[in-house]
Amino acid sequence: MSDTETLVPGRRGLLKVAAIGTVGTAVLAAPNVSRAQTVTLRFQSTWPQRDIFHEFAQDYVNRVNAMAGGRLRLELLAAGAVVGAFQLLDAVSAGTLDGGHGVCAYWFGKNKAFSLFGTAPPWFGDANQMLGWFYQGGGEALYRELTQDVLKVNTVGFLSGPIPTQPLGWFKTPIERADQIRGLKYRTVGLAADLMNEMGAAVVSLPGGEIVPALERGVIDGAEFSNPSSDRVLGFPDVAKTYMIQSYHQRVESFEILFNKTRYDSLPDELKAVIRHGAESASAEMSWKLQDRFSRDLQAMAQQQGVSVRPTPRPVLDAQLQAWDRVIARLEADNSSPVNGPLFKKICDSQRDWCRRVGNFFLRYEASPVISYNHFFARQG
Repeated sequence: MSDTETLVPGRRGLLKVAAIGTVGTAVLAAPNVSRAQTVTLRFQSTWPQRDIFHEFAQDYVNRVNAMAGGRLRLELLAAGAVVGAFQLLDAVSAGTLDGGHGVCAYWFGKNKAFSLFGTAPPWFGDANQMLGWFYQGGGEALYRELTQDVLKVNTVGFLSGPIPTQPLGWFKTPIERADQIRGLKYRTVGLAADLMNEMGAAVVSLPGGEIVPALERGVIDGAEFSNPSSDRVLGFPDVAKTYMIQSYHQRVESFEILFNKTRYDSLPDELKAVIRHGAESASAEMSWKLQDRFSRDLQAMAQQQGVSVRPTPRPVLDAQLQAWDRVIARLEADNSSPVNGPLFKKICDSQRDWCRRVGNFFLRYEASPVISYNHFFARQG
């Protein structure tokens, strides 16, 4: 007799058989959860420990670690812990680091098209439109073409975190005319360097942690980094009091989250998804956090630290746009290599197609926030 045949017949016996069958089914249906050891990846930012950008990198790391359920752990390091900020891409490609958090403009020296994924021309209405182009308008495929096919770096990358318009920067005296830029020793990065060179500045590219000391010693006359929170904690108000906001040199930018491709490809699909969707999650959270932090720090610098916050005059903005025309035309026509000009133009064409349609939609569709803001707040002082 089988075990089931020894059970007491009748309803009670049938219930026992059913219970055994249910338990057995439940065991067989249990998810096949991997008990593999935790994969730990060294992940370095390009930002000083105290900068809000490093905090944004930590926010991404926290999300990945929480969603990975113990199977994957990113260990965050600050700029310089393993390599300098401008060496991050090479270190991740070589496997010296497993991943990192930076901006595409930092790899501008490898190919100027890299900066189109960072300090793109100001045809995007805002940085979220650039992220829309990257993920919905063909930008990600063009990014892979640049990194995998042209530069052949051993990395996988995702864009994340819309950075608002960056200020023209910090100066000892206000910039009131475009001709004041000529001869100015000025810090910026990426395509903004070409733009400011076109306007006559002598551009110096420095990582974030080196800018304020250079400005204090007079090595540079003016500088931009990114935002009020970063600028305040890095000490800009201690060495300059004129803060020129609104500019077209870096109208939009976002962060780049990098991983060594060999290491990334070795991960199971669910952990690859955690890495990718973690970038999307952190992007949204950052866009909410910066609303609070950037506005508070701009207000504090003006009210507590004696900073004069001034809009960049319209003639300077117009001169920037005219300089952009010349820079773009020159780089699109550059045939010094088989990839620079054609690839640069291919990416620009894709961005223009997106911005012409998407920008037109928002300009036509959205009511002016200026009118509503002035209605509710401007008359109240």
